[in-house]
Amino acid sequence: MFRPTRKMLLLISATLLLLLLPTLLGWLGEEYLISLASRILIYALVAVSLDLMLGFGGMVSLGHAAFFGIGAYVVAIFTHHSFDGSPVLSWPFVLPGLDGALVLWPLAILVSALLAAIIGALSLRTSGMHFIMITLAFAQMLFFFFVSLEAYGGDDGLSLFARNRFPGLDLSDDTHFYYLCLAVLGIFLLIAYRLVSSRFGMVIRGSRDNEKRMQALGFPTFRYKLACFVIAGAAAGLAGALIANHTEYVSPGLMHWTHSGVILVMVLLGGSGTLFGPVLGAATFLILEEVLAIYTEHWMLYLGPALILVALFARHGIYGILTGRERNNV
Repeated sequence: MFRPTRKMLLLISATLLLLLLPTLLGWLGEEYLISLASRILIYALVAVSLDLMLGFGGMVSLGHAAFFGIGAYVVAIFTHHSFDGSPVLSWPFVLPGLDGALVLWPLAILVSALLAAIIGALSLRTSGMHFIMITLAFAQMLFFFFVSLEAYGGDDGLSLFARNRFPGLDLSDDTHFYYLCLAVLGIFLLIAYRLVSSRFGMVIRGSRDNEKRMQALGFPTFRYKLACFVIAGAAAGLAGALIANHTEYVSPGLMHWTHSGVILVMVLLGGSGTLFGPVLGAATFLILEEVLAIYTEHWMLYLGPALILVALFARHGIYGILTGRERNNV
């Protein structure tokens, strides 16, 4: 007799809730919360991408926000030049009206992936604390580089005149934008699940547990880890493209190492090495931030103890608590 597991019930319930959320908020007269829900989905995407590196590859990065910020700036810069018809870097790459999502978002993914390939090829020659510090250093270099770009607002950031165009959807409508973010997150979760369940995922997890043994078996672990690093960076770049459209504003703060720390907290809070856990972590973190900020500007003071309790008593985070002792992480 078929008996649904707690994990299955959790996934089905969460999926139904996400699909019906705009309708439920409309009935409650709280449509403004759809924007918060979209933000949660975007941060869930970048958290899942980090979990692919951290939870399955054992690569602890404090520079993941760099790819998030790069994706956002690619969209913002090209949209800015498209609006006023000016060239990029003195070359006429962008013509007026070329601000479609189907052009700029793949470009954001490509630029982020190329940057991840360069940073990963250098960073992955080290491990442990050295890897953490090198990824942090690269992120800070990019942060200060964009701070110095006065043409694009410098430390003040850059505003978008409007959200990108997407065929068949009006992204200025929060509901349309929400469902697009949900679709992107769902697609990436499926891709990530197939990856970690494949031979590629097995090699990545094997490298995390005992890299020397995997090398002795003949696997080029450096290439596998670099591929994982690039995939995670590309997904973070896509999340950056979404956040640029969501807020219609970007700033170098998106790349700061503290932002990488926030994304890392989301992964650990939800449950690293679970894929769906970071979604719960992003939702919990952002909802707590929104609620606690109503009562005090020192909301982190109250969030801190909750994170400590999860770290001490929940090995797989909130996901582990909700699914019980089931060991099938993904």
